[in-house]
Amino acid sequence: MEGSWEGPAEARSPKPGESALSHDRFGTEEDFSDPEDFLDDISDSELLADILEECPQEADGIDSVVVVDNVPQVGPDRLEKLRNVIRKIFSKFGEVVSEFFPEADGKTKGYIFLEFSSHNAALEAVKNAEGYKLDKQHTFRVNLFSDFDKYMKVTEEWEMPQKQEFKDHGNLRYWLEEPDCRDQYSVIYDAGDRTAIFLNDNVEPTLLEERARWTETIVRWSPGGTYLATHHQRGIALWGGERFVQMQRFSHPGVQLIDFSPCERYLVTFSPALDTRDDPQAIIIWDIRTGIKKRGFHCESSSHWPIFRWSINGRYFARMTMDTLSIYETPSMGLLDKKSIKIVGVRDFLWSPADNVIAYWVPEDKNIPARVTIMEIPSRKEIRVRNLFNVVDCRLYWQRQGDFLCVRVDRTPRATQGVVTNFEIFRMREKQVPVDVVEIREPIAAFAWEPHGTKFAVLHGESPRISVTFYNVKNNGKIELIKTLDKQQANAIYWSPQGQFVVLAGLRSMNGVLAFVDTADCALMNMAEHFMASDVEWDPTGRYLVTSVSWWTHKVDNGYWVWTFQGRLLQKRPMDRFCQLLWRPCPTTLLSAEQIKEIKKDQKKYHKLFEQKDRMMQYRASKDLIEKRRKLRDDFKAYRKDVQKMYNEQKQLRMELRGGEAFSKGWSTSRKIWTPSQVGPPLGRGVDTGFLPHGKLITEVYVTACF
Repeated sequence: MEGSWEGPAEARSPKPGESALSHDRFGTEEDFSDPEDFLDDISDSELLADILEECPQEADGIDSVVVVDNVPQVGPDRLEKLRNVIRKIFSKFGEVVSEFFPEADGKTKGYIFLEFSSHNAALEAVKNAEGYKLDKQHTFRVNLFSDFDKYMKVTEEWEMPQKQEFKDHGNLRYWLEEPDCRDQYSVIYDAGDRTAIFLNDNVEPTLLEERARWTETIVRWSPGGTYLATHHQRGIALWGGERFVQMQRFSHPGVQLIDFSPCERYLVTFSPALDTRDDPQAIIIWDIRTGIKKRGFHCESSSHWPIFRWSINGRYFARMTMDTLSIYETPSMGLLDKKSIKIVGVRDFLWSPADNVIAYWVPEDKNIPARVTIMEIPSRKEIRVRNLFNVVDCRLYWQRQGDFLCVRVDRTPRATQGVVTNFEIFRMREKQVPVDVVEIREPIAAFAWEPHGTKFAVLHGESPRISVTFYNVKNNGKIELIKTLDKQQANAIYWSPQGQFVVLAGLRSMNGVLAFVDTADCALMNMAEHFMASDVEWDPTGRYLVTSVSWWTHKVDNGYWVWTFQGRLLQKRPMDRFCQLLWRPCPTTLLSAEQIKEIKKDQKKYHKLFEQKDRMMQYRASKDLIEKRRKLRDDFKAYRKDVQKMYNEQKQLRMELRGGEAFSKGWSTSRKIWTPSQVGPPLGRGVDTGFLPHGKLITEVYVTACF
């Protein structure tokens, strides 16, 4: 299959007749035995090359030995202390099987040999201990012992490297040049067996590509929309270009989860199948352009995916372990400053979506209060620290521009019963990062920032008395309560990607109730319902909204509906066992904030142009529909003419079969006229269904009956 992991099926099919070569036409087996005097001149290496590659080979063991230079030169009295220090440093990377400290004149020579239990452990030691500062005078230089042989074998004669053939995949961002600025989306249906890419339209989407078994589970777009990732048992495949050709594939058997870096340079895959102590492969980070594995990591659980979280520019990625926050840098994939950050009890962290700034929180420990810390990377400078008391839980929410950080703090004040929630708003762009607090004494169902703006929405209360409250972070140091909408059937908040408009959705158990709200004046634009809706997806421009009922959630009424941002239903698209719909993302705009502001100011100037284009599109759609119906009518006329011609040509033959007479003894021929209403509904709908109007379509049927 074109969409499979292995490529086109034709390339894997046997040649015609291969299966029949062992038998002749009579079914007897042919003799393929060699004659007695035959001499075989084919070597085993040529005949069994693929099998011999897997044959065990004797290892000399030097690939697991490392050489460490710039080690302190000590005498016998301090040698044991030096050994203990070396063991403590290098045992982190694997089991040290043996060690050798060369000596001369009663002192060590300043370099040592360490043998690890495996080659991978030796590689980890070289990667992480290289450049380790033992003290001001001793910085380790670590190399594999096998590297000496490798570099000694390098020829002194320079050879011209072979040119690698450049694969031109075309314009990978072609969809951004669509004349009418229409977006694409992917759909998985037929219980996951079929995947299709559509071009959105007001009237009817256009099918761009469709393949069977393109993915084995789900698909995912890269953050900028350049690649489409498909999941397979053997790994991940990336597709792109106008015809969605395979761009790259990454072999990671049993892969379950993936993640992209925001810059689309790296792919993270997770599979628990092949992870071992000496060879970490649970999580692998790949270079997307080259397909090369950059580094592997251990992972005990994927319950909090993604395990690694990326900075906005893809320069850093971080993971949280017990009492530790480890920050790595690209492209070396090594620890920042060669060491992790010790944070006792760290519970969660989150990168700013605009800057190389990280926020994390630590729960209370006896008499030590909980605290939220905002840290700048790579300097590790603490920008702001805030202590919190009586804390049950905290959650971090960054505003998309990184101007604000909201920390939701669930507290149990001593003077009151139950849980009180405080929303601590950090103003990141102001001096000393001041904090504003909003308190709500009701259960919190959801919180969401406006993507482009200073508003945020909170769903609070218990069903059926759920309310949504909108707030605005003012420049004067205050947080304004805009409005509260009561009696909402909602459990999720979906802001338009461009801000201002928001949908309050009651998904799954709330039967798919939708409220479309304009936060400019908090007016309710429309109330609608998509029964048993399980998912809501905004398109990247904020013009369209899709609600869907996934087969993975409910087994009936599967499909998706397309709405305008104002809540007007445009399309109902039922699909057999529909599973997933994802809009293709757009890359970050290259326009500055001033340019965007100028365009919005001149928006009225473009209104007439857009209205004219809309009318032309509607006319074109109507014209296409008329042409389609006209073609159906012409095709039917041609078919009817051919059938009548065949009927007349066979008339003489029919008469001869009846003995040359129209009426014979014991037989009669009756003639009946069938009108469209008698034939059935499809022939009684006129031109709308591609047939001629009533009374014009009459079929003469000769029925021969036996008395």
